[in-house]
Amino acid sequence: MEIRVLASNGVRAALDELGPAFERGNGHRLAIRFGLGADLKRRIESGEAFDLAVLAAAAVEDLEKQGRVGAGSRASIARSGSGLAIRKGAARPDIGTVDAFKRALVSAKSICWAKEGASGAYFAGLIERMGIAGEIMPKATLASSGDEVGCLVAEGKCELGVILVNEIMAAPGVELLGPFPSEVQSHTEFQAAVASGSKNAAQAKILIQFLTAPSAGAVFRAKGQEPAAKPAVRGSDLSGVT
Repeated sequence: MEIRVLASNGVRAALDELGPAFERGNGHRLAIRFGLGADLKRRIESGEAFDLAVLAAAAVEDLEKQGRVGAGSRASIARSGSGLAIRKGAARPDIGTVDAFKRALVSAKSICWAKEGASGAYFAGLIERMGIAGEIMPKATLASSGDEVGCLVAEGKCELGVILVNEIMAAPGVELLGPFPSEVQSHTEFQAAVASGSKNAAQAKILIQFLTAPSAGAVFRAKGQEPAAKPAVRGSDLSGVT
């Protein structure tokens, strides 16, 4: 049996490892389409068929209000903080305090972020609140996705990139300069929910159980994310997953 999953790029690194483990242990095949969360949400709203969605919490909540995912099927699986990416081997300015963070942003020759990504939307508002948008926007590149942000930084086209910490850790050619200072940090929560019209709802719920099990949490943590503190759905463990 095939379970169709629409999943944000924000959980790709973890699901790339957890997906095959689920298939081995449960006998179901996963057909996962990864993409920018906002684009996947639009696909769902346009009627694309799926069994399970794994998107930012705000998107899942909206889909539940629209009746596109089952009421009560939502489960938090992980959350991610925002961070700054630099090209591998590049200079590492201090961003350990809010003042240092602001100086690094203002001093950078170029900055990029995903215009529709959760971290990008938050960052655009943050620089406004910090009073530095006027200095940042003339040197900003608004990318189409977190993957593009990583590429721009890796190729030296942007000095700093703003994406989720776990996406930075998985991107080739870049490294994590650091997460945003705690005073200005924002976490993106990812939730899984079963499609209202899914014919494989029971299997999709088993997948949610798998993704909220303690061993899955260890995989999310290894990929730079914080697992759900209190899984909304309790289920089997991930024996054999390392």
